[in-house]
Amino acid sequence: MKTRAPEDRPSTRREAEPYVEASAELLGRLRSSAPLVQCLTNAVVTGFTANVLLAVGASPAMVDLPGEAGPFAWVASGVLVNLGTPHADHREAMKEAVVAAADAGTPWVLDPVAIGTLPVRTPFADELLTHSPDIIRGNASEILALAGLGTGGRGTDSSDDPEAALMAARRLTDRTGSVVAVSGPIDLITDGTTVLRVHTGSEMLTRVTGGGCALGAVMAAFASLSDDRLTTTVAATTVYTVAAELAAADSDWPGSFAVALLDRLASLTSSDLRERAIITAGRAS
Repeated sequence: MKTRAPEDRPSTRREAEPYVEASAELLGRLRSSAPLVQCLTNAVVTGFTANVLLAVGASPAMVDLPGEAGPFAWVASGVLVNLGTPHADHREAMKEAVVAAADAGTPWVLDPVAIGTLPVRTPFADELLTHSPDIIRGNASEILALAGLGTGGRGTDSSDDPEAALMAARRLTDRTGSVVAVSGPIDLITDGTTVLRVHTGSEMLTRVTGGGCALGAVMAAFASLSDDRLTTTVAATTVYTVAAELAAADSDWPGSFAVALLDRLASLTSSDLRERAIITAGRAS
């Protein structure tokens, strides 16, 4: 998919301009600090997620064994918990990690992959919510299901538009204090008061295994840079989707896009973000 022509691109609203500048500044800080991100993620996307973190400037650590996950969360900069393949040992390690992260003050991200009607991961996601993730990231159907307002999507694919999940996102922020990021053609991010929409990205992300899951790891990396979770989540989304948009302009097929995405994440500059980021702001009603 090619990038949109300038005349087709919405303008960034004045109230969202600070988030564009923050995204550019935080990208530089991430690269200079190389945060250590512990990924308890699904078996399908482990390698791609690690490569995305390396490309953007973070350091991945796939420490997901019971007995190791908890102690490692104490020293990690951020933690990702992704429910794509939640085997029994994996679930035990996840519980260890989130308890330790809460004790240590390590920010952690919950990605409730494919929850809804599936009988193992759905109640487990509810259990993890009691540990108040700093950030919840998912597609619209997953966010609706997590909030108790839907039954999930078509496997890992969403059946809903991000705007349809705004009420669910607000319910989750009220319940947990988390920032909620709803992925889609236009990403929606809210802390329950402010709603920000990130308009960059590419449909090609849906044609590469791990295209969404890796974003959760990037959010964990950015969360380590500031206690302002809304700003860091918007920055992670902006960096990732601008890189995806540029990568789509370099490639016509999923295989070349996956490689181009890594290259664009590694070569992305603050100037690229200031030039191409499109963020709009509003209030959660």
